Amino acid sequence: MSNQSETPIALCRTPLFELAVELKARLTPFAGWEMPVQYTGITQEHQAVRTSAGIFDISHMGKFTVRGRELIQKFQYLVPSDLSRLQPGQAQYTVLPNIHGGILDDIIFYYQGSDDSGEQWGVIIVNAATKARDKAWLLANLESANVTLQDLSKNKVLLAVQGPQAAAYLQPFVKENLTPIKAFGHLEATVLDKPAFIARTGYTGEDGFEVMVDPEVGVQLWRSLVAAGVVPCGLGARDTLRLEAAMALYGQDIDENTTPLEAGLGWLVHLDAKGDFIGRAVLEQQKAVGVQRRLVGLQMEGRNIARHGYPVLHNGEKVGEVTSGSWSPTLESAIALAYVPTELAQVGQPLQVEIRGKTYPAAVVKKPFYRSAARIG
Repeated sequence: MSNQSETPIALCRTPLFELAVELKARLTPFAGWEMPVQYTGITQEHQAVRTSAGIFDISHMGKFTVRGRELIQKFQYLVPSDLSRLQPGQAQYTVLPNIHGGILDDIIFYYQGSDDSGEQWGVIIVNAATKARDKAWLLANLESANVTLQDLSKNKVLLAVQGPQAAAYLQPFVKENLTPIKAFGHLEATVLDKPAFIARTGYTGEDGFEVMVDPEVGVQLWRSLVAAGVVPCGLGARDTLRLEAAMALYGQDIDENTTPLEAGLGWLVHLDAKGDFIGRAVLEQQKAVGVQRRLVGLQMEGRNIARHGYPVLHNGEKVGEVTSGSWSPTLESAIALAYVPTELAQVGQPLQVEIRGKTYPAAVVKKPFYRSAARIG
């Protein structure tokens, strides 16, 4: 072992980093970035999104544009979802499977439109930790099909404005009317008199918008929304919010060794509606014979929190593992996601979770743990 101290790897910072420092946010390393984990406190930020509106800097995420003749047809081979039914201004949450049906990443594909020549274009948002791999995968599979990919990750700010009052807070800064935009709708818009891309998607279980703009516009929009009363939120609240909504976190709940069918994402796999795609044979087989394990929701008794990696037990034997777990501020209960054998995945099934050498009772519950009545359908 060398006695020389290793040079620390420099963390990336988004164009809004200094705003987090101004607000005295608590910072943490995340996927190679130095990001705010909380501002005033996770619970307060969480409740702001559930009751009013919060704003997240998600500029660390990968942001690509793609353009080419018959883009949709060519992209179909890379995902299990049928993109042919998308109309301009609509989007599809989906996954990039490998040849074994495992998930390389979960992404959102925004279809923007086409011209008379047959050229189509769209936007793809990917996870920060897998951005480089996703880019290489997409280029390897699309360049030969004459699809052009442009990486906007370093050139654009991405803000998420989430909560039942998100539209009311955001509208004064947007020229276009936000009301007609449906869930997973999007449009080229004008924000603070500058070009922007706005989508009505999110990762919190609430209504909300993602706004992609140039960095200087992003700084101005952040300041304007915070001044108007929108609560700055960090990764901590983002995690508790998405867990309540049972939204998967890549690298924990889904990865290369989990398939969409195991992860409860079977609604993304459109075997009957489309032709061949990467991993189809494996997913067809799983669909035919059934999966051996499933990602379930767990509710703990008491205040004991099941964390990532904790063993799940049945009759004293380990049968699975927790992938995500936290205290739910909305439900005032400890909740978790875990993979368990299919025969133990029924709602109501009693299980146990081992926490620091002791076992605590849990039960399989219906997902999502929380569903907003105000969310746009």
